[in-house]
Amino acid sequence: MRWALVDGWTIAQRTLLHWRMQPGLVIFGWLFPVLMLLMFGALLGGAMEMPGGTSYYELLVPGIFALSMLFGLEGTMTAITTDAAKGVTDRFRSLPMSSAAVVLGRCIADMLDSVVTLVVLAATGLALGWRWHGSLLEALAAFGLLLLLRFALLWVGIFIGLSVRNAQSVTVIQVAIWPIGFLSSAFVNTSTMPDWLGAVAQWNPMSSTATAARALFGNPGGSAGSWIGEHALAGAVIWPLLMVVVFLPLSARRFRNLSR
Repeated sequence: MRWALVDGWTIAQRTLLHWRMQPGLVIFGWLFPVLMLLMFGALLGGAMEMPGGTSYYELLVPGIFALSMLFGLEGTMTAITTDAAKGVTDRFRSLPMSSAAVVLGRCIADMLDSVVTLVVLAATGLALGWRWHGSLLEALAAFGLLLLLRFALLWVGIFIGLSVRNAQSVTVIQVAIWPIGFLSSAFVNTSTMPDWLGAVAQWNPMSSTATAARALFGNPGGSAGSWIGEHALAGAVIWPLLMVVVFLPLSARRFRNLSR
């Protein structure tokens, strides 16, 4: 395990070096969720009726937090696929290093990037008037749930990146990712949706994390009407753990059996 972590950190440093050489792409990745926050806040804020006259950003900011954990996943998939297609992955596999280091290193680098993304988003939210109303420990727990979701989604992205044949295929998958993110409680309470659509949105892992984060931050926007809606905190833990349990072993197996 120690060598796997050491080798994984070495591969993570390679990714960080690539980002340092292309800072524009990294900065855009940090600012894109900010753009989404500003755009949807301006488009929907005036039409949303919030309880007690609170700002729409009280509901929107935690939703964008959760949605930002999905953003950039196509970059992970593309990087993994490109390395495999160019033979870089095969070179790593020929070295005396942990077989998990390549995918683990990418995961470590992307998690560091996600931390920066949340910091930038939180600073923007605070500037727009969003606040958390609970304790600092509850706020940290909310950010922990968001990063747990990101960790789980990364393993889904890594598995897909190892499974597709070329970077062009990632574009097709990216088209399917966006509806998954938007069909959630990120922008509105699921109670405002038609019953069948609200039920689908509530069972979206994004909704569980967004609703749980709002509860921990003390922001409005809780969902009810189903078990998953009333137990969002449990869902925010169970969904990511299920994804990790399924896709981490699949990614490791796919990497060991990789043949291109």
